[in-house]
Amino acid sequence: MTSLDKPTEDAQQHDDARAVTEAALFEAFGGVRGMVETVLPGLLFVTIFTINKDLHWSAIAALAVSLVLVVVRLAMKDTVKHAFSGVFGVAFGVVFAMMTGNAKDFYLPGMLYTLGLAVAYVVTTLAGVPLIGLILGPVFKENLSWRTRNPGRKKAYAKASWAWGLILLAKCAILFPLYWWADTTQLGWVLVILKIPPFLLAVWLTWVFLAKAPAPIDVFAEMEAEEKAEQERKAALAQEGGQTSTGGRHRR
Repeated sequence: MTSLDKPTEDAQQHDDARAVTEAALFEAFGGVRGMVETVLPGLLFVTIFTINKDLHWSAIAALAVSLVLVVVRLAMKDTVKHAFSGVFGVAFGVVFAMMTGNAKDFYLPGMLYTLGLAVAYVVTTLAGVPLIGLILGPVFKENLSWRTRNPGRKKAYAKASWAWGLILLAKCAILFPLYWWADTTQLGWVLVILKIPPFLLAVWLTWVFLAKAPAPIDVFAEMEAEEKAEQERKAALAQEGGQTSTGGRHRR
């Protein structure tokens, strides 16, 4: 390899690592379709409520579209984790709103979840086990190897978790005062507006941090290699034992 080939190869490896990171983030967070499934029920709820102020019809429509999204996923034999999480979130919101008779309570479970998630990102990072690493580790096939064997990657996960935590806390700082002071329509439209931009910012920062981090350690490939080496060792021992036995018979 010449000195001119080396930078080209390094650049190719860097591009490959960035592509793998993009694909993993897209898979982990659901991509464009996952965002649509996250936004659509709340958008439908606030649109109908803005028009007719009817809590029941708004709630039923939001829950119905969530179920339709799950059915579509099942029909296409696609992963349903993002659609199912949307159904559960909408169902909790519907139950809260129906129990209290206050349409704003449709949004309360999701807001509390966002707050809890923000706290989880901060606390786990302070504890040395950043939550984003726990989420993305299996996606990158590295599991928890980044904790002890890949300090550069652990640092990137910590930065990303701080980003997620602070962005979500900022979102909560906007939403919770509105929950108390604004009406249902105002809160609903602000929630819809704030659904995607903070999420995209957090995902983009995660991509930036991980794209600059060392490559993940593929622990699954390591386990497969170890298993293959063990099988080859056993086969060699068995073959050696057979040859020894044959040699003993020949000497007799």
